[in-house]
Amino acid sequence: MADNTQGTDTPTTVNYPDKPALEGLEEKYSRQWREQGTFAFDEDTTREQVYSIDTPPPTASGSLHVGHMFSYTQTDVIARYQRMTGKNVFYPLGWDDNGLPTERRVQNYYGVRCDPAYAYVEGYRPPEKPARNQRDWDVVSRRNFIELCEELAVEDEKVFEHLFATLGLSVDWKRTYRTIDDRSRKVSQLGFLRDYRAGNAYMAEAPTMWDVTFRTAVAQAEIEDKEREGAYHRVAFHRPDGEKVFIETTRPELLASCVALVAHPDDDRYKALFGSTVRSPLFDVEVEVKAHHLAQPDKGSGIAMICTFGDLTDVTWWRELELPTRALIGRDGRFASETPEWIAAGAPAERYANVASKTVFSAQQAVVEMLRESGDLEGEPKKITHPVNFYEKGDKPLEVVTSRQWYFRNGGRDTDLRDALIRRGREMDWHPPFMRSRYENWIEGLNGDWLVSRQRFFGVPIPVWYPVEADGELDYDHPILPAEEQLPVDPAAEAAPGYTEDQRDQPGGFTGDPDILDTWATSSLTPQIATGWAVDEKLHSVTFPMDLRPQGHDIIRTWLFSTAVRSHSLADTIPWTNTALSGWILDPDRKKMSKSKGNVVVPHEVLEKYGSDAVRYWAASAKLGADTAYDEGQMKIGRRLAIKLLNASKFVLGQGVTEASVIGPGADASVLTNGLDRALLARLRDVVTQSSEAFARYEYARALQLTESFFWTFTDDYVELVKDRAYGARGEAEQASVHAALATTLDTLLRLFAPVIPFATEEVWSWWRSGSVHRAQWPTADSFAPAVADADPEVLAAVGQALSGLRKSKSEAKVKQRTEVLSATVTGSAAQVDQVQVGLEDLKAAGNARELALSEGTVDDGGLLVTDVVLAEAPA
Repeated sequence: MADNTQGTDTPTTVNYPDKPALEGLEEKYSRQWREQGTFAFDEDTTREQVYSIDTPPPTASGSLHVGHMFSYTQTDVIARYQRMTGKNVFYPLGWDDNGLPTERRVQNYYGVRCDPAYAYVEGYRPPEKPARNQRDWDVVSRRNFIELCEELAVEDEKVFEHLFATLGLSVDWKRTYRTIDDRSRKVSQLGFLRDYRAGNAYMAEAPTMWDVTFRTAVAQAEIEDKEREGAYHRVAFHRPDGEKVFIETTRPELLASCVALVAHPDDDRYKALFGSTVRSPLFDVEVEVKAHHLAQPDKGSGIAMICTFGDLTDVTWWRELELPTRALIGRDGRFASETPEWIAAGAPAERYANVASKTVFSAQQAVVEMLRESGDLEGEPKKITHPVNFYEKGDKPLEVVTSRQWYFRNGGRDTDLRDALIRRGREMDWHPPFMRSRYENWIEGLNGDWLVSRQRFFGVPIPVWYPVEADGELDYDHPILPAEEQLPVDPAAEAAPGYTEDQRDQPGGFTGDPDILDTWATSSLTPQIATGWAVDEKLHSVTFPMDLRPQGHDIIRTWLFSTAVRSHSLADTIPWTNTALSGWILDPDRKKMSKSKGNVVVPHEVLEKYGSDAVRYWAASAKLGADTAYDEGQMKIGRRLAIKLLNASKFVLGQGVTEASVIGPGADASVLTNGLDRALLARLRDVVTQSSEAFARYEYARALQLTESFFWTFTDDYVELVKDRAYGARGEAEQASVHAALATTLDTLLRLFAPVIPFATEEVWSWWRSGSVHRAQWPTADSFAPAVADADPEVLAAVGQALSGLRKSKSEAKVKQRTEVLSATVTGSAAQVDQVQVGLEDLKAAGNARELALSEGTVDDGGLLVTDVVLAEAPA
């Protein structure tokens, strides 16, 4: 094979295999590209020369699926195109390995669970066979648990890297990062501290969405609604005059937490009650009847009880109506064991004892039974199906508990900030443009700031300590902060500045914040992490703000928005200029693929079956933002295309063409003496122009469509038309002309196809060119435009259509295609007749036609018509 050393400009000898094949190309070239640094970023650069990509860091603890191949291929196609246009592409890749997904995987993989109260065990190894029952799992210290998370995450990342290399991602593998490594922890903690000092981060004790299974707070962006069965319970509250006021609720267990009743201010049924009081059933607590516009007159009885807290609407009512707090459900999802002070002794307290320490489910059963006994439940519960809040990774409904948490300001409670973040979104170019509305709709629907603290173990620690006062209480108002040069820190394992470890949790000493940052609080800084913010300022200056953020449209509300929030607060800018949104992968029934549905396809099986170029073809055929069906039929087409490219290239190079045959910038184009050859390159010129324009608009699928359509016309029509001439049947000048057209077309097609099918194009390039096709310049129409300035690009289509007519006539006559045509007539418009005339001799040779008459006339479909065909032999 020819030498493929990068950077050599001298022509190589042409050397191609007897039987070109796709097998083995992925391993060959992924290794070669890495060894030769084909996609390495050059740090000796200016910002104008750089195209930087904020590549999504996949969750390393998750399993790979075809969605990864789909969206990451689309990004890689853009990266390869930008590199070929001369950009110094900064294309790192990270692994998102901190947070709950990794914890869950480690727990299940090793059969362990974490308890921070346990002591660290040096050299701990988990059992070889994890216990099936979680109650029998090993309990380990926080430090041991984190070590296991680190260990397994690294192994998972190796699997990801191998798949992405096989897929042909042109990332710079020397520039990877992990969202839990020292650099990421430093950047994340630094961002937290600077936001805190600027007033953008704050601590507050407030109602919080809480997952009782994982014992952690949950942010608004992590909440999803799931349809669940429930029931409306019609319950009587009591007025002082003995009259009853009926409410309908799905959560009767919260009666002990009731703080008010609420109805719409315009509801005539309840206007007379506003400002008066009623007493709750069972617990006999006096509550006021209030008016609020969020009450729904057409829902239930039109009047609702406000509890602290049943859902986020309760939180809104509680805050805006300035109601008391009577929270009873704790972080464990159980009711408080002690009778609250607002419930009087006697019968009310005895009734509360029936729900004390119970789970929500058991408490509801107990309350409903007591309501039946007291006569305060009218009728039987009416079954319904309704949306219930869940943590996106949880299995039980969320509760609202009161807790002390850290927040980032995100516009949810600040109109000016909200408007500023909407303006930031409008500074970006969105691909496709309509996706911007999803970003703005999310911002406009926020009902609170971004909760960023999590009660977990494996993540970036919140870099804060608190003084312990003489009475043992914590002074949350005067947190102890580390110096920036100390970062990263772990307050749970390191003493606060100015203190010693023996002062931990002692009066007059300190305590470390036990929580970690939400994984999005770190992922929101991927532009800063990747570009070296606070670590490598030179790199940061030439790569930030970044040029592209590719991601799925389903995480606009999380990753995209959170990154915009942090860039606005920390850098007063947008984090990137272009946003490219990928769609979902759908199964044949048009349902989103997900592990929970059991309809996920494993990537390595598909890659082994069809090859990377074929899979990439399928992914690149889909437009940005378009939900796309998983379609192996498209992969088969892609594989056929890649194989055809190998074989067609072998034919072209087999004619004796070399790099010297290519008509490039400044080359002598006088060799192009044949009109059909010049028409081919005129058509190619238009394809290059349109493809380049499409890529510039991030419409790579359109560029692929244009290139592929031209390629099949080239192989099916042009190559067939010129074979005789290519073999020298019409003399050296005609042969030289067709060789120049073939070489120039092949050279250009390889460059046009390179972003999408990198392995086949690199293989063909190595047969006759030096260096890598992926470091070659993107083709420009200027390269050969002067040679075809007056050529008609429609000539090839007309001649090809005439050739199809001759072939069809032979097929209908059931004779071989090499059967001689003694005579035939080709009819078309005047322009079409002129076009066929340009390639008439090639048409005769390809169709084995002795005489072809050209006739002007009108054809019904506007095409060409071949008639009066006289064949040299009769049908068999």
